[in-house]
Amino acid sequence: MVWIVWVVVAVALAVGEILTPGLFFLGPVALAAAAAAITDAAGGGAIGSVIVFIVASLASLAFLRPVARRHVRLPALSRTGTDALVGRKALVTRTVDENGGRVRIGGEEWSARSYLDGQVLREGASVDVIQIEGATALVAE
Repeated sequence: MVWIVWVVVAVALAVGEILTPGLFFLGPVALAAAAAAITDAAGGGAIGSVIVFIVASLASLAFLRPVARRHVRLPALSRTGTDALVGRKALVTRTVDENGGRVRIGGEEWSARSYLDGQVLREGASVDVIQIEGATALVAE
């Protein structure tokens, strides 16, 4: 009857995997718990099922998790307004320093300041938008 405990553990881990998308940690361990349940139901005993669980957990985490992580593409968090501009590339249209300047982000012209004190960004330079303060983009190379 120990195999029933393994089945319950496998189901609980599978539900946990569904509720935590992208981590792919509980799924491989759920497969190991299912293997332990099969081992116990086939007469492997409690010790045999624990050994199968440990070996199968390590093996499934070592082999399945990296493969699954490479194939999972989670959607980026939806950002709106000025938050959506952070991390984008901009083109310097007028020299930018700590006092000001202008950049083009997408199709829009923005006032800008250099994010790092003393940094001067020349016209034509490609920069990253680090932060937006009001109507001013803070940029850096």
